[in-house]
Amino acid sequence: MSDILGRLAATIAARRGADPASSHTAALLAEGPARCAAKFGEEAVEAIVEAIRGDRAALTREGADVLYHFLVMLDAAGVTLDEVLAELERREGTSGIAEKAARKGG
Repeated sequence: MSDILGRLAATIAARRGADPASSHTAALLAEGPARCAAKFGEEAVEAIVEAIRGDRAALTREGADVLYHFLVMLDAAGVTLDEVLAELERREGTSGIAEKAARKGG
């Protein structure tokens, strides 16, 4: 699988201190974690709409927007992609039902 998400996360981190007037990523990050989370939510809703509509091309585009804005939100919150990937790795091989039960304490 491609390492595009890792490269994108690195680009987002590199833009953190850039001039918001010259970088959309820097502008989002300058607005803070709450705005980044809201933007992620907006993009997720747009992806949901396209999934319901059944428009594969539009869902592909919106899916890319969701992934980008998810990574921006993580960066704004101080969470790395590696941390998220480590959590996925920890869960690998565990059924979703068992994993959810463990989070709820039984």
